[in-house]
Amino acid sequence: MVYVTGSLVYQPVRKKWKLVFMLIRLPLLLLPVLLASCAGSSVVGSSPNVTLVSSDDLPEPSRADLLATNRPYLIGPFDKLNIDVFGIEDLNKKVQIDASGRLSFPLVGVIEAAGSTPDELANEIEKRLRGRYVRDPQVTVNLDETVSQVITVDGQVDKPGLYPVIGRMTLMRAVATAGGTTEFAKLNDVVIFRNADGQQMAGLYNLKDIRRGNYSDPEVFANDVVIVGDSQARRIFKDFLQASPLLTTPLIILFQN
Repeated sequence: MVYVTGSLVYQPVRKKWKLVFMLIRLPLLLLPVLLASCAGSSVVGSSPNVTLVSSDDLPEPSRADLLATNRPYLIGPFDKLNIDVFGIEDLNKKVQIDASGRLSFPLVGVIEAAGSTPDELANEIEKRLRGRYVRDPQVTVNLDETVSQVITVDGQVDKPGLYPVIGRMTLMRAVATAGGTTEFAKLNDVVIFRNADGQQMAGLYNLKDIRRGNYSDPEVFANDVVIVGDSQARRIFKDFLQASPLLTTPLIILFQN
């Protein structure tokens, strides 16, 4: 197995995005093709705007990306919470975060809740209650219903839709949550779209290879969009796949405005 850096070109129809391709653990069989592209002119195709680089996987979203994602769970707009103040019945409330990520709580006022974990929010409420209203407040915040932390699974699955992401979820688990693939689904055409560090990225995966253990089952995050067996989503990888049809590892691209 080798890691290779070279250059490729991709020019999407009617779009002016630059793409950065990221290859992982390329089989030795592809080495001559890639070396040829790196020798002399490093451009393959009609545009010099695509660079081939080595990478292990799609990068994990930053904390800012996780504001609409979690590890641990981060509260987001429209989430519903149960807030309990021990020993004070009137302060046990079920609340919903508003569109701006705030909540209003008795004696405490308005709190910026979006981007906080339930524990962080509980600590903030305790801080505001302590001394003035309650001597030693003990606050518990529990998630009642998640609206902001969801993943989209679409394409050739039994139950396409939006599914909550709580804790760690992988691609295989996401597909299983959507009822599994349909009978004639194209398992080698699975694309994950993700925003990470303010950039849009996409990864092409093969469920058959994951099941065989050829590479690990990738983690997915809230706000990811998973498309199973949709040839239109695969089109963004078309030029590279034509140049390297024997590729059997994940292929990651980066869209740059």
